[in-house]
Amino acid sequence: MGKFMKPRKVVLVLARHYCGRKAVIVKNIDDAAMDKKKIAKRSKIKSFVKVYNYNHLMPTRYSVDISLDKTVVNKDIFRDLALKRKARREAKVKFEERYKMGKNKWFFQKLRF
Repeated sequence: MGKFMKPRKVVLVLARHYCGRKAVIVKNIDDAAMDKKKIAKRSKIKSFVKVYNYNHLMPTRYSVDISLDKTVVNKDIFRDLALKRKARREAKVKFEERYKMGKNKWFFQKLRF
């Protein structure tokens, strides 16, 4: 796909305080400006382990093939804080690994509805 966001192009702002306003592109910056440290910081995923009632969940047609160890993630982790931390850490590692591989990109994007 060609680059169509060029200087002097009139655009509409879609988000935040200036939503709906017209703007003009003065200069576009397309180069990657993040160093390795910043990329690592922005690639972190915050995971949680929680018990939910089905009434508070809405199912979708999608599924993910990430397998968590059933011996680490079970009912007993809610009694001991150290076990819960270990389960949360394992989930974080699995999700970050999947994110860095670039698989299931839709899972790591913000929902828009």
